[in-house]
Amino acid sequence: MSEVEFKNFIEDIIDGDLASGKVTTVYTRFPPEPNGYLHVGHAKSLCINFGMKAKYGGKCNLRFDDTNPSKEDTEYVQSIMRDIQWLGFEWDKLLFASDYFDVMFDCAVLLIKKGLAYVSDETAEQIRESRGSLTEPGKESPYRNRSVEENLQLFYDMRDGKFADGTRVLRAKIDMSSPNVNMRDPILYRVLHATHHNTGDKWCIYPMYDFAHPIEDAYEGITHSICTLEFEDHRPLYDWVVNNCDFPQPRPQQIEFARLNITNTIMSKRFLKKLVDEGKVMGWDDPRMPTLSGLRRRGYPAAALRDFCDRIGVSKANSEVEESYLQSCVREELNRTTSRVMAVFDPIKVVLTNYQGSETLRVENNPNEETVTYRDVPFSNELYIDRADFALVPPPKYYRLKPDGYVRLKGAYIIHCDEVILDDNGEVKELRCSVVANSKSGEDTSGVKVKGVIQWVDANTCVDVTVRKLQSLLTDVVDGITDFNLRFNQDSLKVVTAKVEQSLTTANVEDKFQFMRIGYYVVDKDSTPQNIVFNEIVGLKDSFKPTK
Repeated sequence: MSEVEFKNFIEDIIDGDLASGKVTTVYTRFPPEPNGYLHVGHAKSLCINFGMKAKYGGKCNLRFDDTNPSKEDTEYVQSIMRDIQWLGFEWDKLLFASDYFDVMFDCAVLLIKKGLAYVSDETAEQIRESRGSLTEPGKESPYRNRSVEENLQLFYDMRDGKFADGTRVLRAKIDMSSPNVNMRDPILYRVLHATHHNTGDKWCIYPMYDFAHPIEDAYEGITHSICTLEFEDHRPLYDWVVNNCDFPQPRPQQIEFARLNITNTIMSKRFLKKLVDEGKVMGWDDPRMPTLSGLRRRGYPAAALRDFCDRIGVSKANSEVEESYLQSCVREELNRTTSRVMAVFDPIKVVLTNYQGSETLRVENNPNEETVTYRDVPFSNELYIDRADFALVPPPKYYRLKPDGYVRLKGAYIIHCDEVILDDNGEVKELRCSVVANSKSGEDTSGVKVKGVIQWVDANTCVDVTVRKLQSLLTDVVDGITDFNLRFNQDSLKVVTAKVEQSLTTANVEDKFQFMRIGYYVVDKDSTPQNIVFNEIVGLKDSFKPTK
């Protein structure tokens, strides 16, 4: 019996369009506004749009919707391109909305000539007040019935810089009584004397997104304009623009899906920018930030993000996904791909009284590799173990090191604790231990059985590194308080020092490791030859419980 292929509703629509002959090649686009860095919510849209390209052997453009020069910057353009390529996608064409400003202007002139657009002298506040409500119709503009000739002249005057910002707009003439507020003579163009990152000072009027976007799609030959659910009420205006601007068939079809929401995760570019501007984070790529740049710096693998987006699927209903689900996907990928190394965060010195000299041990990197590889780890009679792995007064069933107890050092020997040396405050200062004869890992004939295996580092060759312990930028919602400003986590970053294996001195930026029995960590770009900096990626424990 063959497996049933489950398809989402977008694929059902595309399959129907292909079967009917409405389209022959699937053509999508990813259209970010370059006013900030992409965040994890954009990953879902990227995976859908580029996923349709891959599934149907189609095309997908990267198009920057740069119609608001006062908020846009080439820094954001470059960061978006980097993030998309890092996530594993390649666009067919790199385009800008500003490439079509002449086309959009001509479309606006066409609408004026058809009697479907007019220049209004109303202020933005006056237009808002006259638009009506969900229960009351709007009021027609006193300028709605200007002649075609007057509207054309005024629109040319807008283009030629004869009006100040906010004094004239071009509005569509549709229906001020429409139950859809978006159809109540929406603004198509506004006056804005601002230098554009791409066109400089050529234009002092700029199209609104709802006017520009359908024109861009139609002009490029996009077949399926896939966007998030908040644009569903804008679809009638989208169709009105492409139909009345006389674009040839087949015209693009807008399809909406539910955006990605993750618990305790900021999905607002405006608030993320506020954190950057106020210096509350180290920039757009701060490893605590949910931007794609931040997640990359934190060590999240691109493959894990793609897997996460695939698992949560595509739906028409808004919902919130547990942050732990994403972390589970990250952990699963890292468990498969990262080398294990040893690190000690709170060291206790161990002196092996019956061991002389030193040696180099061969320790496996990752037991999950198809072909297991090994690294060299120095070993001598002075080591460090983590304080959490020794108990002066152990609880029942304690399998780590204790007075007169045994434990195995990972990849090395079984040791016995012979003596505990305390400092003046009664804290453990040093452990005197002995190596059990013939207990070397892989060659053990000692007959001594132990249940505990702990990590360690060689005291003579280990390296001190800086480690950033990271938590969410937001605290949990308490008493219904959802305001990001009130939920900012002041303890989201803690910096500690750890001792690690000598092998990590050759690690490169973005190299990822599992610190055995602790968690996953990545080398940060702030590292120097004198000080390696690690960012915590995720812990070893998986708290995500899939719904049955």
